[in-house]
Amino acid sequence: MSRTGPLFGRTAPWGVLILGVALAYLLGARVGFQLALIDMKITPLWPPTGIALAALLLFGPRVWPGISLGALAANALVGGEPLLAFAGISVGNTLAPLVAYYLLKQLGFRRKFDRLRDALILVFAGALGAMLVSSTIGSAALAMSGTVGHFWTGWTVWWTGDAMGVLTVAPLLLIAPRFRWPKDVPAARWVEAIVLAAGTIGTAVVATTAPATLLFLVFPWLIWAALRFEQAGALCGALAVCTIAILAAARGWGPFSYMQLPLRMITLQALDGSVALSALLLATVTVQRNRAEAEQACVQLNEMVARIAPAQSLRGAVLDIIQNISDRPPRDP
Repeated sequence: MSRTGPLFGRTAPWGVLILGVALAYLLGARVGFQLALIDMKITPLWPPTGIALAALLLFGPRVWPGISLGALAANALVGGEPLLAFAGISVGNTLAPLVAYYLLKQLGFRRKFDRLRDALILVFAGALGAMLVSSTIGSAALAMSGTVGHFWTGWTVWWTGDAMGVLTVAPLLLIAPRFRWPKDVPAARWVEAIVLAAGTIGTAVVATTAPATLLFLVFPWLIWAALRFEQAGALCGALAVCTIAILAAARGWGPFSYMQLPLRMITLQALDGSVALSALLLATVTVQRNRAEAEQACVQLNEMVARIAPAQSLRGAVLDIIQNISDRPPRDP
C-alpha cells in the first residue's frame, strides 16, 4: 500500500485505481455524449478529459491504463467507427491528458490553485494547448474513415469539448479533497449561498435562451461567488454557466440560433473560456489576498508580542524583588 496526495491516506491497490478511473471516465462520457453535435460522437463538452487530467495529477501517471480503458469503453458505447478510427480516437484521448500532465509538471503547476500562475498554466497549457493533441488525432481519424465529412468542423468542436472539460471539471476535482462541510455557519451565509446559486443559474438560463445577446450578465455573479466563496463558489458557478451555455449552443437556443456551427463553436469557446478563466483567476486572487491578510495579521501579532514580552518580563522581575523584600524577616535592632 502506498501513499498519495490528500485524497486518501492510504490508497487502494493499483488495479482498483485503474478500474475506478475507467469507470469515472465512462460515466463522464455518458454525460458528454448527451450534448454531441456531430454524428453523436463529437461534443462541445467532454468531461472525461477533465476527469483524466485530475486523476493523473492526484494519483500520478501510473493510472494512464484506466484512461485508455475508459476511452475504449466510451468509444465502444457509441460504435459505428472503423477499427482505425476507433484506435486513433482512443490513442488521442489517452495522449492528450498525459501531454497536459507533463506540461503542467514541467511548468511547476500546483493543484492548490493558490497562485495566479497555476490558473494561467492550466488554461493555456493544460486546456488550450494540450487538447490540440486529441482534437487533431480524433478528427483526422474520423475524417480519414469517412465518418465525418469536414475535418475542421469536427476539429473545432472536438477541441472546444476537450478544453472545456479541462477548464470546468478538472479544477473542481483537484480541490475536492480539501472540501469540508461547513460547521457553525450563520443562517445568513446559507441564504447568501442559495441566492447566489439561484441567481447564477437563472441568469445563465435567461442569457442563453433570450434572443438578445445577454451573455455578459453572468459575470457579476461569478465575481460575487469568487469574492465570497473563493474557489468552491467560483468553480461551481463556472461549471453551471458553461454547462448551460453548451446546452444552449447544442440545441441552437437564444443567441446561438442564427449561427452556423463553426461560428457557434467559436462563440461558445470564447464565452466558456472567459467564464472559466475569470472564475479561476478571481478565485486564485481572492485566496492570495486572504492568505496575505492572514500573514500580515501574524506579523502584527508577533510584533505586539515582541514589544509586550520585555515589558512584562521587567514588570515580573520588579514584582519578584518587591515580593522577596516583603517576605524577609525584620532585622533585629
